[in-house]
Amino acid sequence: MTKRRARIYDVLALLVVVIIVGMDQWTKALVVEHLSPYDTGPKIYLIGQYLLLFYIRNNGAAFSLFANSIVLVGLIILAVGAISYIYARMINTGSLAIKLIFGMIVGGALGNIIDRVRHAGYVVDFIAFRIPQIGFYFAIFNIADAAISVGVFLLFVALLFGSFRRPRAAPHTPPGTSPDARTPTRNQDGSLENQQRSTPLT
Repeated sequence: MTKRRARIYDVLALLVVVIIVGMDQWTKALVVEHLSPYDTGPKIYLIGQYLLLFYIRNNGAAFSLFANSIVLVGLIILAVGAISYIYARMINTGSLAIKLIFGMIVGGALGNIIDRVRHAGYVVDFIAFRIPQIGFYFAIFNIADAAISVGVFLLFVALLFGSFRRPRAAPHTPPGTSPDARTPTRNQDGSLENQQRSTPLT
């Protein structure tokens, strides 16, 4: 891959980051404006009682994990470090798909970080999925959470199917070795035959 193409991929990944951050902040602003106050405000039912919009404030990580916990800070630092390291390793070799996936993850992370800075530590969540008939109530989340989750899933699939594998180098032939030199083979009568040709005696 040429460096020019790699830089184009980087620009497209950055565009994904901008789009996700923009959508995340825009939807959160609409929720705060129309569904306040949090926890007790109005609900918008999108698909019956299964999918609805409901404004809450989340002090934890994605899907309300590690709320008000020092573990959250450590996990964020580790995640940012891991993403930076992996991206640096594949900055000139990563495929477009891989870089777009990283754009989704980074965009989601930035969206929630912006929220924490703006709102003194909490994040606006508003998408609720539930199946009351079986007592299933999924954690309320937002666009940024969804982008991170989908991005991590796609990254796992890409790693699983070898998107990070580099092309294997051709076998190295020592100088002066004839291409006819091969591993000894077994004849039909069971004896081994060395197919490497010897130099005729003079």
